[in-house]
Amino acid sequence: MTTFTKAGLERLRERMAAHAASGAAPGIVTLLAGGDGEVHLDAFGGARPDSLFRISSMTKPVTAVAALLLAEECRLHLDDPVSRWLPELANLRVLRAPDAEVDDTVPARRPITVRDALDFRLGAGMILTAEAFGYPVFLAAQKLGIAGYGPPSPALPHTRDEWLARFATLPLVAQPGERWLYNIGSHVVGALIERVTGQTLEEFYRERVFEPLGMHDTFFTVPAGKAGRLLDAHVAGEDGSVTLYEAAADSAWLRPPAFADAAAGLVSTAGDYLAFARMLLRQGEPLLSRRTVQTMTAGQLTPAQSEQAFGGASTWGLGVAIATRRSDLWNTPGRYGWDGGLGTSWWNDPAEGVIGILLTQRLQFPTENPVYLDFWTSAATAPAR
Repeated sequence: MTTFTKAGLERLRERMAAHAASGAAPGIVTLLAGGDGEVHLDAFGGARPDSLFRISSMTKPVTAVAALLLAEECRLHLDDPVSRWLPELANLRVLRAPDAEVDDTVPARRPITVRDALDFRLGAGMILTAEAFGYPVFLAAQKLGIAGYGPPSPALPHTRDEWLARFATLPLVAQPGERWLYNIGSHVVGALIERVTGQTLEEFYRERVFEPLGMHDTFFTVPAGKAGRLLDAHVAGEDGSVTLYEAAADSAWLRPPAFADAAAGLVSTAGDYLAFARMLLRQGEPLLSRRTVQTMTAGQLTPAQSEQAFGGASTWGLGVAIATRRSDLWNTPGRYGWDGGLGTSWWNDPAEGVIGILLTQRLQFPTENPVYLDFWTSAATAPAR
């Protein structure tokens, strides 16, 4: 059973309170959970323990769990071609090189599979370098208004079928299975879930994930009666200054999206996400089987792909990253989870039996965010030895 030291918890609270007071993150909620039901939930600045946060890419693990529920029921299989349900994605072409012109292509060597979409090796997605956003294929995607190539926003007007039709006009960046590329895979999984089930993502997630886990404050669209708990979102500048990114009172998350963003569209609370994290730490109980969770949290990438994507310190499973070596105080091998671009983060550490959740609304790359760095440093040193 993991317990936390009083000194470690106080150090965490002091750092978060200082960040809130400075305006670095006007609202912060932190949660550490250990064995035997021990939970330490704190709110700082303008946040309350039940404040609603745009959790951005912490949506991706939820989407993976939803797809794996269908796999357990044999409604799809990991190595099925997605074109069985998404015929728009059959017979795609592939760029000769990532920076090639969009008409400089060759045929795809094989179809995209469900596994490819979940482990982000479908051949489409973001290359997370500054120069890559100037590549012709990414400029073409932006011109088409295809969600998934920029900051999280559920406000784009395309329906699922429109999104698929536009996406299918673009060539893949790499052959299926060859390279880890970020984000777009979850959009494809979202479209797949809707086609397989005949339900919207909001309906299916509510029925099969949120209600069974008691997640009553997790939504793609914030209900009017709960809108007052949504925080403003902010963006950090290069000089560390923080300015308004999106006001809660006029948030896009208050209006139903044309096609829910399965990569980054959810709003949630620390308590709700704890329920989701505990389900995985309990090896799937009560949603998934133990073997399904073990598959989800096992690395799917080759060593070369992990090195290219994460510098060799982590790898990617099905909707989550998994730490593979101690690259920092908190990066314990076997630890799994993911971060959100608007300042949120969740990781489970099975070896320690610890769950950590950080919720802010500060748009910034996680390892450049001082709140993120101080939270995880403090969280790693808070458990008793």
